[in-house]
Amino acid sequence: MLPDTEYQGSEAASTVRKLTELAEQSVRCTTACCGAVVTVADGTAERRAAATHPDLAALASVQLASGEGPIADALSTGEPVDTEDLLNEDRWPEYRAVALESGVRSTVTLPFGRAGIGVTLSLYSFRAGALEAAVLAPATALGEQAVASLVRERRYRAALAEVDQLESALRSRPVIDQASGIVMHVLGCDAAEAFQLLRRISQGSNRRLAEVAEAVAASKGHGLEKELTRFA
Repeated sequence: MLPDTEYQGSEAASTVRKLTELAEQSVRCTTACCGAVVTVADGTAERRAAATHPDLAALASVQLASGEGPIADALSTGEPVDTEDLLNEDRWPEYRAVALESGVRSTVTLPFGRAGIGVTLSLYSFRAGALEAAVLAPATALGEQAVASLVRERRYRAALAEVDQLESALRSRPVIDQASGIVMHVLGCDAAEAFQLLRRISQGSNRRLAEVAEAVAASKGHGLEKELTRFA
């Protein structure tokens, strides 16, 4: 199994790759679209973004920093947010200024959400009124597919983590049982009381239960009578 840091890094890299693929594929299948930005948040990290062009990445940064713009509105309402012509748009002045400076005239942001994962797909065009609902169907299908893929991957990684925890517990069980037997012999208590005592020592010393059990088993209880009695 990968360590937690490698696990998280692998998951983040996979997510960014999926975002980039979604942005690029959406541009290819949407008429008059000059670029796209995809963002995602799953409740465990800050919202991440991928863009098909650096100027569009700046548009996403402005919105994420200010909390204002089509991305925020789409997430809050759960509905697409479109702008037929930014020259006539009076919402989000900071976003509007950056978009027009980049040559963008019309935009649409599509939100997708499932199982705690929120994705937005923003499409941009140099032409006013170019991103009508009829041309968005392929991008919508791609967005839904991408969210489903992210959900499946997260569930798969969660299952792997659970298996890792179970394997760790199984490896630790024999030494915990051995330590419990030593505690039973030293204190003359039953198995349940011995196990609870080991847990209390673990919590009181801020050590894992397996580490406490290994220490007790290694010493075979010698020199631990006072500590065991105190925690008992």
